[in-house]
Amino acid sequence: MRVSLHLKQITYGGNDGIVTTFAIVAGFAGAQAEGAGQIGAVAVLVFGMANLLADGLSMGLGEFLSTRSQAKLYHSERRKVLDIAARDPEALAAALAARGMAQEAAQQAAHLLATAPELAADLLADHSMDLPDMREARPLRDGLITFASFLAFGLVPLLPYLLAGPEEGSLGASVAATAAALFALGLLRGHATGEGYGRAVAEVVGVGGLCALAAFAVGAVIG
Repeated sequence: MRVSLHLKQITYGGNDGIVTTFAIVAGFAGAQAEGAGQIGAVAVLVFGMANLLADGLSMGLGEFLSTRSQAKLYHSERRKVLDIAARDPEALAAALAARGMAQEAAQQAAHLLATAPELAADLLADHSMDLPDMREARPLRDGLITFASFLAFGLVPLLPYLLAGPEEGSLGASVAATAAALFALGLLRGHATGEGYGRAVAEVVGVGGLCALAAFAVGAVIG
């Protein structure tokens, strides 16, 4: 699987998984309410795992439905464009002229392209449809990748509590694990997009850190 083809699902699911799960850890840590020390670690695991499964399913299904709806809309609009390309070369000529081609050359090109409806439709679609190409879209695959990414990255903040046990798990270990997961997600984004690794990591870690601080602050206020 090429990461760049599914970067949206991996980063979207992974970042949300890390942030929402760690928000539970940070929220309980920030509360410091009476009795929180006794129930906090167990509550982190209970609510964290519940969130991991429920929110992961919600995100996976949301990605599936969103991609499916967008694909259906794209194919519906493309059928209209194919019909125009087949019966109205003037519309294709206008699209070519709008892109800077001389009017006479646009007319000649339009008549030639009329013999290749799919290519003509691509040109018209690019001109008239404000939609990404969804011919290769696989809604079920995209939903599963989002769900898997959410689970894989979202589990990281809970690992100290799962591996060492609720009593031995600590906020510090969870913070370190979460930072490492955000760092890895930033590196993955930088590798897939070709942008600078420093910028990709800084953006991913920065956004995740802000969300974690917000959760900690809310927990402190409520506590």
